[in-house]
Amino acid sequence: MNLFNVYPLYNVTPVKAKGCYVWDEKGTKYLDLYGGHGVISIGHTHPDYVTKIKEQLDHIGFYSNSIQNPLQVEFANKLGKLSGCEDYNLFLCNSGAEANENALKLASFKTGKKRVISFEKAFHGRTSAAVAVTDNININAPINLQQEVTFLPLNQIDLVERELNKGDVCAVIIEGIQGVGGLDEGSTQFFQDLQKACNKNGVIFILDEIQSGYGRSGKFFAFQHHDIHPDIITTAKGMGNGFPIGGVLISDKIEAKFGMLGTTFGGNHLACAAAIAVLDVVEKEKLMDNINVVSSYFLERIKEISQVKKVKGRGLMLGVEFEFEVVEIRKKLIFDHHIFTGGAANKNLLRILPPLSVKKSQIDEFVNALKEVLND
Repeated sequence: MNLFNVYPLYNVTPVKAKGCYVWDEKGTKYLDLYGGHGVISIGHTHPDYVTKIKEQLDHIGFYSNSIQNPLQVEFANKLGKLSGCEDYNLFLCNSGAEANENALKLASFKTGKKRVISFEKAFHGRTSAAVAVTDNININAPINLQQEVTFLPLNQIDLVERELNKGDVCAVIIEGIQGVGGLDEGSTQFFQDLQKACNKNGVIFILDEIQSGYGRSGKFFAFQHHDIHPDIITTAKGMGNGFPIGGVLISDKIEAKFGMLGTTFGGNHLACAAAIAVLDVVEKEKLMDNINVVSSYFLERIKEISQVKKVKGRGLMLGVEFEFEVVEIRKKLIFDHHIFTGGAANKNLLRILPPLSVKKSQIDEFVNALKEVLND
Protein backbone atom coordinates (compact mmCIF):
# COMPACT_ATOMS: atom_id res chain seq x y z
CA MET A 1 0.00 0.00 0.00
CA ASN A 2 1.23 3.51 -0.87
CA LEU A 3 0.58 6.71 1.02
CA PHE A 4 -2.03 9.03 -0.47
CA ASN A 5 0.18 11.72 -1.97
CA VAL A 6 -1.19 15.05 -0.72
CA TYR A 7 1.91 16.83 0.61
CA PRO A 8 5.05 18.06 -1.20
CA LEU A 9 7.81 16.80 1.10
CA TYR A 10 11.30 18.05 1.83
CA ASN A 11 13.86 15.25 1.75
CA VAL A 12 14.50 15.35 5.50
CA THR A 13 13.60 12.52 7.89
CA PRO A 14 13.66 13.57 11.56
CA VAL A 15 14.32 10.68 13.95
CA LYS A 16 15.20 12.49 17.19
CA ALA A 17 14.33 15.84 18.73
CA LYS A 18 15.21 17.81 21.85
CA GLY A 19 14.39 21.39 22.79
CA CYS A 20 14.60 23.52 19.65
CA TYR A 21 16.53 20.97 17.60
CA VAL A 22 15.77 17.87 15.54
CA TRP A 23 18.16 15.32 14.05
CA ASP A 24 17.68 13.34 10.84
CA GLU A 25 18.55 9.69 10.21
CA LYS A 26 22.06 10.73 9.11
CA GLY A 27 22.73 12.55 12.38
CA THR A 28 22.38 16.05 10.89
CA LYS A 29 21.16 18.57 13.46
CA TYR A 30 18.51 21.15 12.50
CA LEU A 31 17.36 24.27 14.34
CA ASP A 32 13.56 24.13 14.44
CA LEU A 33 12.04 27.61 14.11
CA TYR A 34 8.74 26.25 12.82
CA GLY A 35 7.70 23.68 15.42
CA GLY A 36 5.61 21.64 13.01
CA HIS A 37 3.19 24.51 12.24
CA GLY A 38 3.56 26.02 15.72
CA VAL A 39 2.66 22.81 17.55
CA ILE A 40 5.81 22.45 19.65
CA SER A 41 5.25 24.82 22.55
CA ILE A 42 7.55 23.75 25.42
CA GLY A 43 10.27 22.19 23.25
CA HIS A 44 10.69 18.75 21.74
CA THR A 45 10.72 15.78 24.16
CA HIS A 46 10.76 18.00 27.24
CA PRO A 47 11.70 15.65 30.14
CA ASP A 48 8.73 16.66 32.32
CA TYR A 49 6.38 16.08 29.39
CA VAL A 50 7.88 12.69 28.55
CA THR A 51 7.73 11.58 32.19
CA LYS A 52 4.09 12.65 32.58
CA ILE A 53 2.99 10.69 29.51
CA LYS A 54 5.00 7.59 30.46
CA GLU A 55 3.58 7.60 33.97
CA GLN A 56 0.05 7.96 32.63
CA LEU A 57 0.54 4.98 30.34
CA ASP A 58 1.35 2.85 33.39
CA HIS A 59 -2.13 3.63 34.76
CA ILE A 60 -4.64 4.10 31.92
CA GLY A 61 -4.16 5.49 28.43
CA PHE A 62 -7.74 5.69 27.23
CA TYR A 63 -11.36 5.22 28.08
CA SER A 64 -14.40 6.84 26.54
CA ASN A 65 -16.19 9.93 27.80
CA SER A 66 -18.94 7.83 29.33
CA ILE A 67 -17.03 7.71 32.63
CA GLN A 68 -15.45 10.20 35.08
CA ASN A 69 -12.03 11.50 34.07
CA PRO A 70 -10.49 13.66 36.82
CA LEU A 71 -7.64 14.63 34.48
CA GLN A 72 -10.11 16.65 32.41
CA VAL A 73 -11.16 18.60 35.50
CA GLU A 74 -7.53 19.16 36.53
CA PHE A 75 -6.66 20.37 33.05
CA ALA A 76 -9.68 22.71 32.82
CA ASN A 77 -8.80 24.28 36.18
CA LYS A 78 -5.15 24.80 35.19
CA LEU A 79 -6.07 26.20 31.77
CA GLY A 80 -8.59 28.62 33.25
CA LYS A 81 -6.11 29.89 35.82
CA LEU A 82 -3.14 30.28 33.50
CA SER A 83 -5.09 31.77 30.58
CA GLY A 84 -7.29 34.08 32.65
CA CYS A 85 -10.39 32.48 31.10
CA GLU A 86 -11.85 30.92 34.24
CA ASP A 87 -15.37 32.10 33.33
CA TYR A 88 -15.55 29.80 30.28
CA ASN A 89 -16.58 26.13 30.05
CA LEU A 90 -14.34 23.64 28.25
CA PHE A 91 -15.13 20.99 25.65
CA LEU A 92 -12.17 18.82 24.66
CA CYS A 93 -11.65 17.34 21.20
CA ASN A 94 -8.75 16.18 19.04
CA SER A 95 -7.61 18.97 16.70
CA GLY A 96 -8.00 22.57 15.64
CA ALA A 97 -10.32 21.76 12.76
CA GLU A 98 -12.51 19.72 15.11
CA ALA A 99 -12.54 22.58 17.63
CA ASN A 100 -13.76 24.97 14.94
CA GLU A 101 -16.36 22.47 13.72
CA ASN A 102 -17.81 22.27 17.21
CA ALA A 103 -17.66 26.04 17.70
CA LEU A 104 -19.62 26.64 14.50
CA LYS A 105 -22.09 23.92 15.43
CA LEU A 106 -22.67 25.54 18.83
CA ALA A 107 -23.25 28.90 17.18
CA SER A 108 -25.84 27.42 14.84
CA PHE A 109 -27.54 25.56 17.70
CA LYS A 110 -27.69 28.74 19.78
CA THR A 111 -28.99 31.07 17.07
CA GLY A 112 -30.99 28.70 14.87
CA LYS A 113 -29.20 30.20 11.85
CA LYS A 114 -26.49 28.95 9.52
CA ARG A 115 -24.65 31.67 7.57
CA VAL A 116 -21.14 32.47 8.79
CA ILE A 117 -18.99 35.57 8.34
CA SER A 118 -15.30 34.78 7.86
CA PHE A 119 -12.41 36.87 6.55
CA GLU A 120 -10.21 37.03 3.50
CA LYS A 121 -7.11 34.79 3.76
CA ALA A 122 -8.61 32.99 6.77
CA PHE A 123 -7.59 29.42 7.55
CA HIS A 124 -9.74 27.45 10.01
CA GLY A 125 -9.11 23.81 9.08
CA ARG A 126 -9.68 21.20 6.38
CA THR A 127 -12.93 19.53 7.43
CA SER A 128 -16.59 20.22 6.55
CA ALA A 129 -17.63 23.62 7.98
CA ALA A 130 -14.08 24.48 9.07
CA VAL A 131 -12.78 24.31 5.51
CA ALA A 132 -15.88 26.11 4.23
CA VAL A 133 -14.94 29.14 6.36
CA THR A 134 -11.34 28.89 5.07
CA ASP A 135 -10.62 31.33 2.26
CA ASN A 136 -9.03 28.87 -0.17
CA ILE A 137 -11.22 27.52 -2.95
CA ASN A 138 -8.55 24.93 -3.87
CA ILE A 139 -9.11 22.92 -0.67
CA ASN A 140 -12.92 23.19 -0.72
CA ALA A 141 -14.79 20.31 -2.38
CA PRO A 142 -18.33 20.84 -3.74
CA ILE A 143 -19.74 19.22 -0.58
CA ASN A 144 -18.06 21.95 1.51
CA LEU A 145 -19.26 24.76 -0.73
CA GLN A 146 -22.88 24.10 0.18
CA GLN A 147 -22.16 25.88 3.48
CA GLU A 148 -23.32 29.50 3.58
CA VAL A 149 -20.23 31.63 4.15
CA THR A 150 -19.45 35.25 3.36
CA PHE A 151 -15.80 36.36 3.25
CA LEU A 152 -15.01 39.98 4.09
CA PRO A 153 -11.79 42.02 4.30
CA LEU A 154 -10.24 42.64 7.70
CA ASN A 155 -10.71 46.01 9.39
CA GLN A 156 -13.85 47.09 7.51
CA ILE A 157 -16.53 46.98 10.18
CA ASP A 158 -19.13 48.67 7.97
CA LEU A 159 -19.15 45.65 5.65
CA VAL A 160 -19.57 43.29 8.60
CA GLU A 161 -22.45 45.34 10.04
CA ARG A 162 -24.19 45.37 6.66
CA GLU A 163 -24.12 41.55 6.54
CA LEU A 164 -25.18 41.12 10.17
CA ASN A 165 -28.15 43.41 9.61
CA LYS A 166 -29.58 40.86 7.16
CA GLY A 167 -30.46 38.72 10.20
CA ASP A 168 -29.37 35.28 8.95
CA VAL A 169 -25.85 35.03 10.43
CA CYS A 170 -25.09 32.56 13.24
CA ALA A 171 -21.40 33.36 13.77
CA VAL A 172 -18.47 35.58 12.99
CA ILE A 173 -15.20 33.60 13.11
CA ILE A 174 -11.80 35.29 13.08
CA GLU A 175 -8.21 34.33 13.90
CA GLY A 176 -6.48 36.25 16.67
CA ILE A 177 -3.61 36.56 14.17
CA GLN A 178 -3.89 34.93 10.76
CA GLY A 179 -1.50 32.00 10.41
CA VAL A 180 -1.48 30.37 6.98
CA GLY A 181 -2.85 33.60 5.49
CA GLY A 182 0.33 35.48 6.34
CA LEU A 183 0.24 37.08 9.83
CA ASP A 184 -2.32 39.78 9.10
CA GLU A 185 -4.61 40.76 11.97
CA GLY A 186 -7.49 42.96 12.88
CA SER A 187 -6.88 46.24 14.69
CA THR A 188 -7.94 46.64 18.31
CA GLN A 189 -10.76 48.92 17.18
CA PHE A 190 -11.93 46.32 14.66
CA PHE A 191 -11.99 43.51 17.23
CA GLN A 192 -13.90 45.68 19.68
CA ASP A 193 -16.38 46.77 17.02
CA LEU A 194 -16.85 43.15 15.93
CA GLN A 195 -17.78 42.15 19.46
CA LYS A 196 -20.27 45.01 19.76
CA ALA A 197 -21.85 44.22 16.39
CA CYS A 198 -22.18 40.52 17.25
CA ASN A 199 -23.75 41.29 20.61
CA LYS A 200 -26.18 43.76 19.04
CA ASN A 201 -27.34 41.23 16.43
CA GLY A 202 -27.38 38.10 18.60
CA VAL A 203 -24.50 36.56 16.63
CA ILE A 204 -21.88 34.27 18.22
CA PHE A 205 -18.36 35.77 18.17
CA ILE A 206 -15.73 33.02 17.69
CA LEU A 207 -12.01 33.62 18.18
CA ASP A 208 -9.87 31.01 16.45
CA GLU A 209 -6.74 30.81 18.61
CA ILE A 210 -5.60 27.47 17.18
CA GLN A 211 -2.21 28.86 16.22
CA SER A 212 -2.15 32.26 17.94
CA GLY A 213 -3.07 30.86 21.35
CA TYR A 214 -1.09 29.26 24.14
CA GLY A 215 1.21 32.22 24.66
CA ARG A 216 2.50 32.46 21.12
CA SER A 217 1.44 36.09 20.68
CA GLY A 218 2.99 37.25 23.97
CA LYS A 219 -0.31 36.91 25.84
CA PHE A 220 -1.97 33.59 26.50
CA PHE A 221 -4.53 34.27 23.76
CA ALA A 222 -4.02 36.87 21.03
CA PHE A 223 -7.49 38.38 21.58
CA GLN A 224 -6.26 39.51 25.00
CA HIS A 225 -4.27 42.25 23.26
CA HIS A 226 -7.61 43.90 22.41
CA ASP A 227 -9.65 43.94 25.65
CA ILE A 228 -12.52 41.83 24.31
CA HIS A 229 -14.47 38.80 25.57
CA PRO A 230 -15.39 36.35 22.76
CA ASP A 231 -18.36 34.00 23.06
CA ILE A 232 -16.23 31.02 22.00
CA ILE A 233 -12.46 30.49 21.84
CA THR A 234 -10.92 27.57 19.95
CA THR A 235 -7.45 26.26 20.63
CA ALA A 236 -5.27 23.30 19.69
CA LYS A 237 -1.72 23.24 18.29
CA GLY A 238 0.40 24.22 21.31
CA MET A 239 -1.94 22.48 23.79
CA GLY A 240 -0.29 19.07 23.64
CA ASN A 241 3.24 19.85 22.40
CA GLY A 242 2.65 17.34 19.61
CA PHE A 243 0.03 15.10 21.21
CA PRO A 244 -3.29 15.60 19.36
CA ILE A 245 -5.73 17.62 21.44
CA GLY A 246 -8.07 20.55 20.83
CA GLY A 247 -10.36 22.62 22.97
CA VAL A 248 -13.44 24.82 22.74
CA LEU A 249 -13.83 27.46 25.48
CA ILE A 250 -17.53 28.33 25.70
CA SER A 251 -19.12 31.28 27.47
CA ASP A 252 -22.10 30.86 29.78
CA LYS A 253 -24.45 32.41 27.22
CA ILE A 254 -24.45 28.99 25.50
CA GLU A 255 -26.17 26.37 27.65
CA ALA A 256 -24.92 22.78 27.47
CA LYS A 257 -27.38 20.02 26.61
CA PHE A 258 -26.82 16.27 26.47
CA GLY A 259 -26.05 15.19 22.93
CA MET A 260 -25.21 18.69 21.70
CA LEU A 261 -21.52 17.77 21.30
CA GLY A 262 -19.65 14.51 21.60
CA THR A 263 -16.31 12.82 20.96
CA THR A 264 -14.73 9.39 21.34
CA PHE A 265 -11.10 10.32 21.72
CA GLY A 266 -11.34 13.95 22.84
CA GLY A 267 -9.91 14.64 26.29
CA ASN A 268 -8.65 11.08 26.74
CA HIS A 269 -6.30 10.27 29.61
CA LEU A 270 -3.08 10.48 27.59
CA ALA A 271 -4.11 13.71 25.87
CA CYS A 272 -4.93 15.32 29.22
CA ALA A 273 -1.64 14.17 30.72
CA ALA A 274 0.22 15.77 27.81
CA ALA A 275 -1.80 18.99 28.07
CA ILE A 276 -1.33 19.26 31.84
CA ALA A 277 2.43 18.78 31.42
CA VAL A 278 2.51 21.64 28.89
CA LEU A 279 0.77 24.06 31.26
CA ASP A 280 2.98 23.00 34.16
CA VAL A 281 6.14 23.68 32.13
CA VAL A 282 4.84 27.01 30.79
CA GLU A 283 4.27 28.12 34.38
CA LYS A 284 7.37 26.59 35.99
CA GLU A 285 9.81 27.84 33.34
CA LYS A 286 8.11 31.24 32.98
CA LEU A 287 7.83 30.78 29.22
CA MET A 288 5.44 33.74 28.89
CA ASP A 289 8.30 36.00 29.96
CA ASN A 290 10.69 34.28 27.56
CA ILE A 291 8.32 34.78 24.64
CA ASN A 292 8.35 38.55 25.03
CA VAL A 293 12.07 38.83 25.75
CA VAL A 294 13.08 36.73 22.75
CA SER A 295 10.50 38.41 20.50
CA SER A 296 11.95 41.84 21.29
CA TYR A 297 15.43 40.52 20.60
CA PHE A 298 14.31 39.05 17.26
CA LEU A 299 12.79 42.36 16.19
CA GLU A 300 16.03 44.17 16.96
CA ARG A 301 18.29 41.68 15.20
CA ILE A 302 16.14 41.42 12.07
CA LYS A 303 16.61 45.16 11.52
CA GLU A 304 20.17 44.32 10.46
CA ILE A 305 18.83 42.79 7.23
CA SER A 306 18.05 45.53 4.74
CA GLN A 307 16.11 43.24 2.40
CA VAL A 308 13.38 42.74 5.01
CA LYS A 309 10.34 44.78 3.99
CA LYS A 310 8.27 44.23 7.14
CA VAL A 311 7.90 41.99 10.19
CA LYS A 312 4.32 40.92 10.92
CA GLY A 313 2.75 39.25 13.93
CA ARG A 314 3.42 39.31 17.66
CA GLY A 315 5.44 37.40 20.23
CA LEU A 316 6.82 34.22 18.69
CA MET A 317 4.25 34.14 15.89
CA LEU A 318 6.17 36.20 13.35
CA GLY A 319 6.36 36.69 9.61
CA VAL A 320 9.41 38.15 7.88
CA GLU A 321 8.24 39.69 4.61
CA PHE A 322 10.39 40.47 1.55
CA GLU A 323 9.76 42.07 -1.85
CA PHE A 324 10.35 38.68 -3.48
CA GLU A 325 9.26 35.06 -3.03
CA VAL A 326 11.01 33.09 -0.29
CA VAL A 327 10.75 29.49 -1.54
CA GLU A 328 14.45 29.32 -2.43
CA ILE A 329 15.43 31.03 0.82
CA ARG A 330 13.57 28.34 2.78
CA LYS A 331 15.32 25.60 0.82
CA LYS A 332 18.75 27.10 1.42
CA LEU A 333 18.01 27.56 5.12
CA ILE A 334 17.05 23.88 5.37
CA PHE A 335 19.70 22.25 3.21
CA ASP A 336 22.66 24.64 3.56
CA HIS A 337 22.17 25.93 7.12
CA HIS A 338 19.92 23.24 8.62
CA ILE A 339 17.18 25.58 9.87
CA PHE A 340 13.44 24.94 9.56
CA THR A 341 11.15 27.89 8.83
CA GLY A 342 7.60 28.07 7.45
CA GLY A 343 5.84 29.45 4.41
CA ALA A 344 2.43 31.06 4.00
CA ALA A 345 -0.19 31.93 1.40
CA ASN A 346 1.83 35.13 1.07
CA LYS A 347 4.72 33.74 -1.00
CA ASN A 348 7.01 36.58 0.12
CA LEU A 349 6.73 35.67 3.81
CA LEU A 350 8.89 33.46 6.05
CA ARG A 351 6.91 32.23 9.05
CA ILE A 352 8.75 31.92 12.37
CA LEU A 353 6.98 29.70 14.95
CA PRO A 354 9.68 28.31 17.25
CA PRO A 355 9.17 26.50 20.53
CA LEU A 356 8.33 29.05 23.21
CA SER A 357 11.55 28.08 24.98
CA VAL A 358 13.73 29.36 22.11
CA LYS A 359 16.86 31.26 23.16
CA LYS A 360 18.47 34.46 21.93
CA SER A 361 21.48 32.47 20.71
CA GLN A 362 19.19 30.49 18.42
CA ILE A 363 17.78 33.72 17.00
CA ASP A 364 21.39 34.76 16.34
CA GLU A 365 21.92 31.48 14.49
CA PHE A 366 18.92 32.20 12.27
CA VAL A 367 19.71 35.86 11.55
CA ASN A 368 23.34 35.06 10.67
CA ALA A 369 22.25 32.26 8.36
CA LEU A 370 19.61 34.45 6.70
CA LYS A 371 22.26 37.11 6.03
CA GLU A 372 24.44 34.52 4.31
CA VAL A 373 21.58 33.19 2.20
CA LEU A 374 20.56 36.68 1.07
CA ASN A 375 24.14 37.63 0.22
CA ASP A 376 24.86 34.48 -1.83
